[in-house]
Amino acid sequence: MSSIIIVIASGVLFLFGYTVYSKIIERFLKIDPKRKTPAYRKYDGVDYVPAKHWSILFGHHFASIAGAAPIIGPVLAVSIWGWMPTLLWVVLGTIFIGGIHDYSSLIISARHNGTSIADIAKDAISKNAKIVFLIFLWLTLVLIISVFVHICAKTFVVKAEIVIPSLGLIPIAVLVGFLLYNLKFHQPTVTILGLALMAGSIFLGRYYPIVLGEHALQIWSVVLLIYAFFASVTPVNILLQPRDYLASFLLLFGIVFGYLGILSTRPDIHFPAFMGWSGIGNNLALWPILFVTVACGAISGFHSVVASGTTSKQLASEKHARRIGYGGMLAEGILAVMAILVIAAAFKDKNVLQDMVQRGAGPIGAFSIGYNEVTKGFLGTFGGVFAIMILNAFILTTLDTATRIGRYLTQELFKIKNRFAATIIVVALAGWLGLSGEWNEIWPIFGSANQLVAALALIVVTSWFLSRRKPVLYTLIPMLFMLATATGALVLKILEYIKTQNALLLGIAFVLLGLSIFILFEAILAIRRIFRAKRNALGIK
Repeated sequence: MSSIIIVIASGVLFLFGYTVYSKIIERFLKIDPKRKTPAYRKYDGVDYVPAKHWSILFGHHFASIAGAAPIIGPVLAVSIWGWMPTLLWVVLGTIFIGGIHDYSSLIISARHNGTSIADIAKDAISKNAKIVFLIFLWLTLVLIISVFVHICAKTFVVKAEIVIPSLGLIPIAVLVGFLLYNLKFHQPTVTILGLALMAGSIFLGRYYPIVLGEHALQIWSVVLLIYAFFASVTPVNILLQPRDYLASFLLLFGIVFGYLGILSTRPDIHFPAFMGWSGIGNNLALWPILFVTVACGAISGFHSVVASGTTSKQLASEKHARRIGYGGMLAEGILAVMAILVIAAAFKDKNVLQDMVQRGAGPIGAFSIGYNEVTKGFLGTFGGVFAIMILNAFILTTLDTATRIGRYLTQELFKIKNRFAATIIVVALAGWLGLSGEWNEIWPIFGSANQLVAALALIVVTSWFLSRRKPVLYTLIPMLFMLATATGALVLKILEYIKTQNALLLGIAFVLLGLSIFILFEAILAIRRIFRAKRNALGIK
């Protein structure tokens, strides 16, 4: 199979999604550029701050939602089921489910003063649904932080040369933010300066790798948790906005270089397209496990958390929402397709890939090898290092955003006014969970929880549309599919944890399943109330 055909076909479908399908939702949402956004109405200089330009907010949003998941998930899925089912889910899921989920969550949050998707559940469903959804989101964010702390720390150990460029991005971003917001420097000039400093840090890291020794994994994990704490309580225009803006260029370059490598080498794919409904050497059903394994590559509940948690508080105009919400999800789908192609092109033997993913360098290491293979014509030996640096830059943004939103939820759930105390609770729990287990033990439960959040967010969005007498088919069908898929995957994981006697993850899985069932029940009652009100208004008994 020619990789070029896949690139062209995927590109045409993504273009259709943005130019045609997303505009259908835009009409339902009745976008009004003149409507004042929460960034202006509730400006506080810490969380509610209008982005200087829509591209800066796109950078924050894209950097926050991307993380490592759209690469790790597809690589895992390819190694188990083959590239064809993974590719189909990424492309179709992104266009018809993920993009609508993200875009709707962003606009609806902006219409509700930048409140979280859980807060919107109170108006769209019930007060009880809001409380339960908050608990569900809070648990999921703890899982997200613990997984990505471990993954990032592991890359620092395996690839010591990426420590300086990854952590060096932090002071560079602070400098860029100061020049943009305080000194009002010209944005393109500051951007070029920031990118030049980042390029210098890559070369510096190559010649001065930081190796910590025997307990490096634990040390880096603690360092990252400390970073997450301070970054999440810092005003967004000081670190979050400029750091994510610069990081988005990294990922943009990574995507461009990856596709240039594919187009220039034009590799034929010899890796198996399909390896069976139960994978190869695995007792893993394609449905529902593939769909939660790919996770953010097609749809992610975390995206609705970001859209309604931080992005909606920085949105300067509603007209930017489609570019940021739907466009950000498409960009993530494009990244996931690239990850699939470089893996399928670089690895011909399924056993070699599986051994590397399960017992060797992991999915990030496998992606690094594949990326280096297709880009070595113009990046030389820097391709693999550049690939991992991109991933780590986005893991840091995910840590920051997830911890910040976790702080919001902690303050609301436990009535804690002090933002530092609330952040300590989130970081401490995530650290305890992450340091007590391997990422590959937590990833499946994270994937299931993440997809359940997406299903629950779609329930809220559908209820919101229904209460305002808007068409609901475009969100109702994805909602039903994601609810069945995520619930099915969680049930299978519960059965697995019972067999393996993993009490911690079994308890988390049971709690998540119970919370999701409660929210679904509340949504059904809310929908019945809406239809009853309609019948009463029409005089129908």
